Amino acid sequence: MGASILPDLGAEILIPVCAVIGIAFSFVQWVLVSKVKLSPGRDSGSPGNNGAGGKNGYADYLIEEEEGLNDHNVVLKCAEIQSAISEGATSFLFTEYQYVGIFMVAFAILIFIFLGSVEGFSTKSQPCTYDQSKMCKPALATAAFSTISFLLGAVTSVVSGFLGMKIATYANARTTLEARKGVGKAFIIAFRSGAVMGFLLAANGLLVLYIAINLFKLYYGDDWGGLFEAITGYGLGGSSMALFGRVGGGIYTKAADVGADLVGKVERNIPEDDPRNPAVIADNVGDNVGDIAGMGSDLFGSYAESSCAALVVASISSFGINHELTPMLYPLIISSVGIIVCLITTLFATDFFEIKAVKEIEPSLKRQLIISTVLMTVGIGIVSWIALPSSFTIFNFGEQKAVKNWQLFLCVAVGLWAGLIIGFVTEYYTSNAYSPVQDVADSCRTGAATNVIFGLALGYKSCIIPIFAIAASIFVSFTFAAMYGIAVAALGMLSTIATGLAIDAYGPISDNAGGIAEMAGMSHRIRERTDALDAAGNTTAAIGKGFAIGSAALVSLALFGAFVSRAAISTVDVLTPKVFIGLLVGAMLPYWFSAMTMKSVGSAALKMVEEVRRQFNTIPGLMEGTAKPDYATCVKISTDASLKEMIPPGALVMLTPLVVGIFFGVETLSGVLAGSLVSGVQIAISASNTGGAWDNAKKYIEAGVSDHARALGPKGSDAHKAAVIGDTIGDPLKDTSGPSLNILIKLMAVESLVFAPFFATHGGLLFKIF
Repeated sequence: MGASILPDLGAEILIPVCAVIGIAFSFVQWVLVSKVKLSPGRDSGSPGNNGAGGKNGYADYLIEEEEGLNDHNVVLKCAEIQSAISEGATSFLFTEYQYVGIFMVAFAILIFIFLGSVEGFSTKSQPCTYDQSKMCKPALATAAFSTISFLLGAVTSVVSGFLGMKIATYANARTTLEARKGVGKAFIIAFRSGAVMGFLLAANGLLVLYIAINLFKLYYGDDWGGLFEAITGYGLGGSSMALFGRVGGGIYTKAADVGADLVGKVERNIPEDDPRNPAVIADNVGDNVGDIAGMGSDLFGSYAESSCAALVVASISSFGINHELTPMLYPLIISSVGIIVCLITTLFATDFFEIKAVKEIEPSLKRQLIISTVLMTVGIGIVSWIALPSSFTIFNFGEQKAVKNWQLFLCVAVGLWAGLIIGFVTEYYTSNAYSPVQDVADSCRTGAATNVIFGLALGYKSCIIPIFAIAASIFVSFTFAAMYGIAVAALGMLSTIATGLAIDAYGPISDNAGGIAEMAGMSHRIRERTDALDAAGNTTAAIGKGFAIGSAALVSLALFGAFVSRAAISTVDVLTPKVFIGLLVGAMLPYWFSAMTMKSVGSAALKMVEEVRRQFNTIPGLMEGTAKPDYATCVKISTDASLKEMIPPGALVMLTPLVVGIFFGVETLSGVLAGSLVSGVQIAISASNTGGAWDNAKKYIEAGVSDHARALGPKGSDAHKAAVIGDTIGDPLKDTSGPSLNILIKLMAVESLVFAPFFATHGGLLFKIF
């Protein structure tokens, strides 16, 4: 077998040091962003002297003639709008977290009761699950520690989302002001802000998990199987919060967006983010609570679950049996190296290359993905060489499979490169630089119906290559290292999470910056720059969703494998009726869930449209710009609708494994998990890409960069109105249903794994009775 080159002490130092470096780097980026000031009177001298005496030499950013507007008023207006968006987002998240907090406590109690009852709340040691000759800690301990790790994961997830939102609302107006100096300056501020969120989340997730493992070890000692089984609660906590964040935030943002677009752009023919539109503040708040806070929690959940799945399988393999700490922590070491790799990659965007023109934005973001993937491949090779013995065994459904360290390297690398392939395919289908989106835009010539038909076809077609990439990575990783291989392949895909999140968060920040420029009445040239940033951000957001969905597929399969092992199911036979009915029901669940979330957005948008129309019809001088709209009512409509409507979809996902496991048993539940995974991935990819393509087809017509686009435009033309309708249909698909589906498939799998001991002991009541 041999030992790893890296000593245990080395691994124990490496992981927290990399996490602390990540947190420090995010703080440095935040300091650089904060150098752009939002208070000109104090920092730039009087507006007349162009801020020559400003602090740090940064005040000169406020120079550049603003057609007919002096700096002072523009900056104050930007600051005012920014604080309105920030307050709206903060108050919504606080209200949402109050609801979610109640659920969190109730579910924690449920975990404790269900898992504690496995051995009748006994405090005596019990034979180990996978080795009956040894004695392990009681089930009551697993119940208590699973509950603690669930709460830890939930709190970390909530904090990750909240900090992301705070950073985004801090940076949006600063990005707008920097756009006056040029598109390159604005890009750097938006990207740095995204990096703050990316590194904070990646480092916090790693650090909290590492500290939890070390604290739990004080009690568990040599019982590593029990220790890492209890740690799976961390993934469950992370994903359950992400579900409510994604669904609640998604309903909020899309209700506002659809309402603002349908009345403002289609009926009243006013520009996007026009300050006369009553739903405009709610729309900008929504970008932060849905796209930023929801997505942050979502990717944190994926990261936590893939780490937990890998650790659970490793704990019953030779690493755990022989108590080899460094190989055991291999998943965490990969994430640690990922933070360093992403740090170097970020410098390429912010320091090594300067963006001088609009056309350089998207290539720069794509370069981030390529550089991080190439560097990470080298990083994984080094880690696999120093942190793993040359050969070892991995648990494979009751047997130990011999594996070499180079095979595990290939598993992680396959996941990493599959992520890049999914990212690029997503970009091809959602960026307006390529023919698929241009074809969708062209179809707007004959109205909204053809636009919808083309968009749906594009979404379905865009599933093909990502599914082959996921299938290939599953085959390779399972062949080499069984379920552990799939878990580390998912970790490989998420190893560059800091860069992925930076690119992803950049989109909503740029979107907000454009909204602030429009509301502050800045010149059309500023709006063109922020629109260019936003269009690139739309594509990168779609790439981020592709990563999230791909990793969710791998994560849930790894969790599924761990569940099957823990529930002591020898084979999952599709031909047995118990399993087959589970498959059918599982495949239906993503449709039921999507129907709930789509309907929620539709009914909330209906109220929003009526309110916006009412204000345009009853407030004198609103269209002329002499009266102010009532933004607060629209914010309230979005808030109330999202808080009310997020509960049924959340309950569906959280209760399904419990109901199936208790009444139908673990075999039917294994069918449900497999069915939901297979159908959920397809719907998630097609929904996200369809929505992204419709959005960018609209932006393609609005930008009017090519002769083809100019022939379809300008804004307000029939083709443009058809494109706006497609965009509004796509909004709930790409920002509510699509991204929430990947949480559905992961969450049901991790929940089943956490409750597996209970289901195996007490489940299948109906089959026992009849």
